[in-house]
Amino acid sequence: MNIAEIRDDTVGVSQVAHLIASGSALMPKPVVDAVINHTILEAQIGGYEAHALQIDQLDGVYSSIAKLIGAHRDEIAILENATAAWCHVFYALPLKKGDRILTCEAEYAANYVAFLQRQKRDGIEIEVIPSDKNGAIDLDALEKAIDERVALISLTWIPTNGGLVNPAKEVGKIAKAHNIPYLLDGCQAIGQMPVDVKDLGCDFFSATGRKFLRGPRGIGFLFIKRHWFERLEPIVIDHFAAPWVDRNNYQLRTDARRFENWENSYALRAGLGAAAEYAMSIGLTEIQERSWRLANELRKKIEQIDNAHLRDIGAEKCAIVSFTIEGLIPREVVSRLRSKGINIGTSDPSSTRLDAEARGLPTVMRAAPHYYNTSEEIDLLIEALKSEAST
Repeated sequence: MNIAEIRDDTVGVSQVAHLIASGSALMPKPVVDAVINHTILEAQIGGYEAHALQIDQLDGVYSSIAKLIGAHRDEIAILENATAAWCHVFYALPLKKGDRILTCEAEYAANYVAFLQRQKRDGIEIEVIPSDKNGAIDLDALEKAIDERVALISLTWIPTNGGLVNPAKEVGKIAKAHNIPYLLDGCQAIGQMPVDVKDLGCDFFSATGRKFLRGPRGIGFLFIKRHWFERLEPIVIDHFAAPWVDRNNYQLRTDARRFENWENSYALRAGLGAAAEYAMSIGLTEIQERSWRLANELRKKIEQIDNAHLRDIGAEKCAIVSFTIEGLIPREVVSRLRSKGINIGTSDPSSTRLDAEARGLPTVMRAAPHYYNTSEEIDLLIEALKSEAST
């Protein structure tokens, strides 16, 4: 991995130590160029005309995303964000009164409130599978919880905080063995590590562009396994998802794009495709190795700060590092660090309420180094945190 070249591609590293890829990572030049160039083209000749001129490249985004996650291009839908992608498929599932959803303690807030709404509206039941001794979903408990009423297993692969990597592949094996639909939230995984939806065994996979994938904000994607195409009708459709074939009939598309609508940002779509190609050109295995190594380096150095407490769990820890320092208010620390050109973030208990309540977590500080970061930037953060802790 040519770090000098990668950092040269990353304009932001000359201005800030950006250590929060789990929020919104720094885009590389090819992504920025793709977004700006298409926007300029729209300004020069018009939006429709720019789309027509660039249609081959824009349609190629489906192939890029499919290659990134080991899918077929017709299994990809591009949506405005990961939550929209997740919700589109979740609300299309024909869940009925008495059906059970199995999920994990680390499930993300946006997903869980959707469970609660369908519980209230449709009478479904939510069962939270307990965690094992390391904080991941307990696979034995998951297996024991399955009965004929289980209609969905929904899992957040990498939670927004805590460093945890849930055993997504092993959950997929259980889901497949019992013929249960499996919805996997890969928002924090995409761009941080290799993703192969066939190996994971998931039926549905949602992700964003802005985090570790280093794409622009406001765009994400959904994977839907082929055999679900004809079994799911979106809650909301337009004449792109379902062409109006005669006065009294529409006909849903026969691919995953039945979950899209006609209008979208083609500039952001161009950026998403560029981000996928950029990540693959570097190598997802290499990206994982470097970002996880930097995160582990950060954890070891945080442990050396007086009154600092790591809040990470899991036998396997990813590139998200959560911690607190006694006597310091996380949001205030983050604000002061930002004024010094060091970017980290916070995570509130409400983001992963079940996990936070089980572990008694307050608001935590959250750092997420990526492969474009350096050990020198880690040290810069550590020195700033030590200064905060000593005041």
